[in-house]
Amino acid sequence: MAPAKILVVDDDPAIRNLIHRFLAKHDYQMESAEDGKTAMTMFEQFNPDLVILDVNLPDANGYNLCQEMQSRTNVFVLMLTSRTDEADIIRGFSQGADEYITKPFRLAELEVRVEALLRRIRDVKPAEQQSLTFDRILIDPVRREVTLDRQLIPLTALEFDLLHFLASHPGRVWRRKELIQQVWDYEYVGDERVVDVHIGQIRKKIETDINQPALIQTVRGVGYKFEVPESLGSVATT
Repeated sequence: MAPAKILVVDDDPAIRNLIHRFLAKHDYQMESAEDGKTAMTMFEQFNPDLVILDVNLPDANGYNLCQEMQSRTNVFVLMLTSRTDEADIIRGFSQGADEYITKPFRLAELEVRVEALLRRIRDVKPAEQQSLTFDRILIDPVRREVTLDRQLIPLTALEFDLLHFLASHPGRVWRRKELIQQVWDYEYVGDERVVDVHIGQIRKKIETDINQPALIQTVRGVGYKFEVPESLGSVATT
């Protein structure tokens, strides 16, 4: 398998070069850009699997770049920023970011996050190939697509994995820590409320009323579960 391609976008040459050299030693194909204009040119030419993207660029907003890139390909985007406010983190995820790391950061943590994201490109095992149908929603793990009333719902890679995992165990209640262990695919050391952020984004896309969610329900004091009315049940198709 060809090595994954990673584009690093950061206006700080020290950070940009550090990341570039570090990941290149781990056999990734690397390219770098110092601003938004160069980033988009490199993005078109290089066609990366993953973009490590700074939020604050001299000529562009990283959030907007994230949306622009993901509108063109299924690229993973890892936001890298000094902004630590919860509102900024939520905005990053709502704009399509698959991961979010705040500065300063440890290279070892970056490496783990990168590896975990790129594993989501993996082939689906035969046992995981069945589509899940719940009334109006269909979850296809082979195409990694979700449709609601036959309309394609845009989900990030992590949102899809989280929804698919919950839907694969309807009725079971999962604690945030358990979901992180099962879905994040690495030893996550940040705030467990990151689960709440992703659940909130999924609900905005699939629930009729986010104030009274019918599919992904909150179990107060515990966590979350995927639930459907008993009369609907679920149907698994290949």
